[in-house]
Amino acid sequence: MQYHEIADTGVKVSAIGFGTVKIGRNQGVKYPQSFVIPSDQQVLKLLAICRERGINLLDTAPAYGNSEQRLGQLLSASERQNWIISSKAGEEFNPSSGASHFDFSERAITASVERSLRRLHTDYLDIVMIHSNGDDLNIIQRDQALVSLAKLKQAGKIRAIGMSTKTVAGGIATLECSDCAMVTYNLKERDQLAVIKYAAQQHKGIFIKKALASGHLSSDTATISDPILESFKLIFAQAAVSSAVIGTISESNLRANVDKYQQVMEFLKGAG
Repeated sequence: MQYHEIADTGVKVSAIGFGTVKIGRNQGVKYPQSFVIPSDQQVLKLLAICRERGINLLDTAPAYGNSEQRLGQLLSASERQNWIISSKAGEEFNPSSGASHFDFSERAITASVERSLRRLHTDYLDIVMIHSNGDDLNIIQRDQALVSLAKLKQAGKIRAIGMSTKTVAGGIATLECSDCAMVTYNLKERDQLAVIKYAAQQHKGIFIKKALASGHLSSDTATISDPILESFKLIFAQAAVSSAVIGTISESNLRANVDKYQQVMEFLKGAG
């Protein structure tokens, strides 16, 4: 497993990250099949596989149901230094209505980060990103959400900051004033390549979301014999990619994803 530093923050993340939305929420998600939220023992086994295979990045968010709370309960204090915990702020999910609410004010961002610290039983978060609703530029320029995160970083509560963006302009603007951006990039959606290229020029971090198209690869890429392998080739050919965050609650899929990543790195090494 390779590890990449985010900008000059000292935060080093594994090239494959473990996305935890499925351990906290199964309402209003866009996966092709329904699923049952795993038990504590199942989650502990997944975390053990992550450790075994070199994954140190745990990606969570307040919008992921009770993902933060569960991680806080299941990770012992003695393990904290072994993990890079990335959370978000700006989006809240209401399980009663099944809808999200967004608030990018400094008050809301600060309260969200403070709550994440309590839920995760930690006194710092390695990474916090703004959870964009798609209005990227207004979130940055009008709401000053990244400025709010920068104040919390200055206070020592966050080590690296950025935004999970939805537009090319928003991704570039994020990288201009923070450490990293999270973008969608996969076999079907390649619009964000310009953001990835910009990150390489500026030595900033890039996290890939929906690397496997939220489980839709098989149906969307029927002519490709191994869509996961081809997806990883596409993603990791970009040197600016810090980590591809993959959400799975299948132990076999988690192991297979790391195996395919290793195959791709051997392929890219040979091609280079």
